[in-house]
Amino acid sequence: MLDRVRLEATAKMDRRQRSELGQFLTPSNIARFMATLFRPGNFDNNMEDARLLDAGAGVGSLSAAFLERWSDGEFKFRSVSATAYEVDDSLRGHLTQTLKNYVDRLKLSVAISGDDFVESAVNQLQFQRGMSFTHAILNPPYKKISSRSHHRLLLRQAGIETVNLYTAFVALAISLLTPGGQLVAIIPRSFCNGPYYRPFREFLMRQVAIHHIHLFASRNKAFKDDDVLQENIILMLERDAEQGAVKISTSTDDSFADYMEHDHPFDRVVFPGDIESFIHVPTTPEHSAMELSSAFVCSLADIGMNVSTGPVVDFRLKEFLRMSPESGTVPLLYPAHFTGQRVEWPKEGIKKPNAMVHNSETEKWLYPNGFYVVVRRFSSKEEKRRIVASLVSPALCDTTHIGFENHLNVFHYSKHGLSEDLACGLMVYLNSTTVDDHFRRFSGHTQVNATDLRLMKYPKRKTLAELGCWAKERGELTQQQIDEKVGSIA
Repeated sequence: MLDRVRLEATAKMDRRQRSELGQFLTPSNIARFMATLFRPGNFDNNMEDARLLDAGAGVGSLSAAFLERWSDGEFKFRSVSATAYEVDDSLRGHLTQTLKNYVDRLKLSVAISGDDFVESAVNQLQFQRGMSFTHAILNPPYKKISSRSHHRLLLRQAGIETVNLYTAFVALAISLLTPGGQLVAIIPRSFCNGPYYRPFREFLMRQVAIHHIHLFASRNKAFKDDDVLQENIILMLERDAEQGAVKISTSTDDSFADYMEHDHPFDRVVFPGDIESFIHVPTTPEHSAMELSSAFVCSLADIGMNVSTGPVVDFRLKEFLRMSPESGTVPLLYPAHFTGQRVEWPKEGIKKPNAMVHNSETEKWLYPNGFYVVVRRFSSKEEKRRIVASLVSPALCDTTHIGFENHLNVFHYSKHGLSEDLACGLMVYLNSTTVDDHFRRFSGHTQVNATDLRLMKYPKRKTLAELGCWAKERGELTQQQIDEKVGSIA
């Protein structure tokens, strides 16, 4: 019933308005699953009133799923008060009717607001107005917040620094929870890594325990009716709770037909000592070969190596970019220049520049020509490998310097090249199935960040150099040769 209402309401919404609001309505299957994640807790007794928050409520699918669970006797609350926010006038009528169906038969009080949730929540937090909630269930809007926007300024007043409405909604909902309160939200996975979401991840580490993470294996199935190509996860969080093991579950889509779950210690989700607080989603309980091997114990610092994001941000240096090499320019390498382990430069027929002017203004963005190992920051979900490493050799060009664009990760030594043997050995190691399998277990996302690579373990420097010598003697290697050789040192 609600799915029909959802689809009809979505069809009537103006596409531009939907884009501006950044809201995609929740299918009933997902809503029901989300409601099952709430745990019986401090509030689950016959004498307690549950206080439910649904911010960005749409037609009420999430609130309805929660109330159905209560109606079926799975929650023992004496009564429930539900507060739902929805700014879209066309959806609030559906939301009102959805909740009215429960008011007529349950001890339920409802408050529906058309106010901006961010503004309302910040006011409540600043002036201590309104109630604190025992439960929150959210499918927040997905929309970037500009640094000087009204929302960004409001959030800073509440001590929240973030770049997207979905993380803003979650942070505010957590702030409005009473100690022990629980939140379940379906949100994009993008917050799990990357520097822009670091303040939000740090906020989570301070405020909540992560009890459950559900990952949809297919990028386009969770909101298939809306053609949303987005990696989505469902989080179950508890305010001011002790962090224990995390249940990780997966399913291909919202049918949950191939649902699987495993418990993982928290240190496999957020690695100890990781100053970025990256959130990993291990998809199998088994430890990877890299974790089990005593041969892979070194950090990059141990082997005298660094990895950095390519320093050239092209839109900031437009005046210095050239489509083809010319006098006074140096190579500028983009992901498009790399196919597997090979580098093709210059490359005709691509939309990206091949070169960059080398002068006193640009030299600080360039590296001296030498041996480097490069890993693309982004791969498609369908690619066989997440980590594909390529060797950049000084034989690529006769210039003194070379440029690496921002969508590449570059292994170097203090912004200089590596020795040839070390670079070749590192490339072989990174292209092994051992490394790719480890990365997939912990980082199912398609983005490969420099921090991900920095946190991995590596063989000793001498072992990498020996691996490089072996590789140079054999020329182009097959995957089987790489895996057998790396397996022999594990």
